[in-house]
Formats: sequence, C-alpha cells, structure tokens
Amino acid sequence: MAGSLSYHVRSNSLPTRSHPITSEVDQHLSRLRSSQASSTSSSSSICHEINGLQDLQGCVDKLFQLPLIQQALGQERQRKWVDEMLSGSLRILDISSIAKDALLQTKEYAQGLQSVLRRRRGDEISGEVKKYLTSRKAVKKTIKKALKGMENKCSSKIVEEHETITMLREVEAVTFVVFESLLSLISGGPKASSKLSGWSLVSKLVQPKRIASEEDESNMNEFKKVDAAALIAHKTSKSDSIIHVLRELESNIQDLEDALECLSRNLIKSRVSLLNILNN
Repeated sequence: MAGSLSYHVRSNSLPTRSHPITSEVDQHLSRLRSSQASSTSSSSSICHEINGLQDLQGCVDKLFQLPLIQQALGQERQRKWVDEMLSGSLRILDISSIAKDALLQTKEYAQGLQSVLRRRRGDEISGEVKKYLTSRKAVKKTIKKALKGMENKCSSKIVEEHETITMLREVEAVTFVVFESLLSLISGGPKASSKLSGWSLVSKLVQPKRIASEEDESNMNEFKKVDAAALIAHKTSKSDSIIHVLRELESNIQDLEDALECLSRNLIKSRVSLLNILNN
C-alpha cells in the first residue's frame, strides 16, 4: 500500500448510513466491536468473531451491488480510494492464506502425534513430539513475521471523507483485528497477564497436585496447552497430559478451518465485486 495520501473523496451519490444495507453493515460492525471487547483468547471465541466477520463481509458485497455504489465508486475521482481498498483486500487474503496454512500444518502434526500415542510406541512418541514442536516453531516464526507486517501497514490521511467510505474503512480495520486475533491464537498468544510462561508453565502441568488457578487456565488457549504438554512429553517422556488436549485442539482447528473457509469465499466475492466496479 502506498504511503500517506491526502485527497477529497466526497460524493453525493453514495448512500448514507441510514440506507438499509449500510445500516445492516453498521449493526454487524457494532456486534463485532462488542464481541472483540469481551472476547477471550479461546478458539470458540475467535471462531465466533470469524463467523461475525463472514456476515459482515456478506453485507459489504450486497453494498457493492447497489447501483449508487457502483456508479459512485466507478468515478475517476474515487480511483485512488478504490485502488487502496483493493490493495487492502489482497493483503487480507494473503493473511487468510497464512492462517489456513498454519492451521493445516498444526493439525497434520497433531494428528501424527495422536496416531503414535494410540499405538503406545515409546520410541516413536519422542520423535513425533519433536516433529510437532519443530513444526510449531516454524508456524510461530511465520506468524510473527505476518503480525509485524500488519503492524507496519500504512494508513491514508483522508479529507472530508464520505460516511460510507468511512464505514468501509472501519470494515477493513475490524477485519485486520480479527485476523490478528486469529494469528495470535494459533501462535499460542497472547502472553498471559500473569507472565506465566516457559518452565513456570511446564512445572504447573508436570505436578498434578498443583492445580492451576482459573485465571491461569483462562490465559492458556488450546494451542498453548498442547505446546506446553508436548514440551513436557519431550522433556520427561510422559505423554498422559497431551492426549486429551490434542483431541480438543484437533476439534477446534476443524471449526476454525470451516469458519475461515466460508469467510475467505466472502472476501473473494467482495474483491471480485469491487474489481468489476473498477473495470466497468
């Protein structure tokens, strides 16, 4: 995306936020903001946000079908803004692809580890756990790079922006936030406020008599739980703590993959609609 831009994008032909479809977009935006404000770092919470984002993107595509929108955005004076939005949509699709790959890779290695655990082959368990941990390290490295790129995304300086365009920018912004949450979830983040990490976390899981507090548990999402349990299995050759969390993780990954696939279709559909407006 280009650097800071300053231009007038006002258009009387764009629908206001009182239009039924723009009002519907606003409602979905409001629900997502509320969800993000109260959500936890669990897979079910992020999956709920992805489903909400899917509904939001579906409304955006309906907005792009309005003759008023098509006429207004097809004007030459809107070209810079439309190009910027297309650039943003492409970056979102790239991030979606990174998330899909990360989920798939984690699932495949988790399934391989479950298969070995079911056979109870001690010599194979150690090797498979090591493969899982190595895979997770690669996934986290890729996600860290993607998150850093999202932090560095440029923003344009807009003068007298029409409220519909402001709303569409809000849609893009909230979409990035949901994907940031998803990537953080997959990488095992965010860090717990109690700064519980590393061998402090392992110690709590190794010693069954020391029960983690509810606050500690709430700060550990499903990916982080499996990572910690896998580290225990790797260091102590004890695999009992990992079996249950692996099953839970696989189920949650499937839910996330299904939701992300539906969202991706809506993102592509909206992008195609915008491209059609630009090319007609």
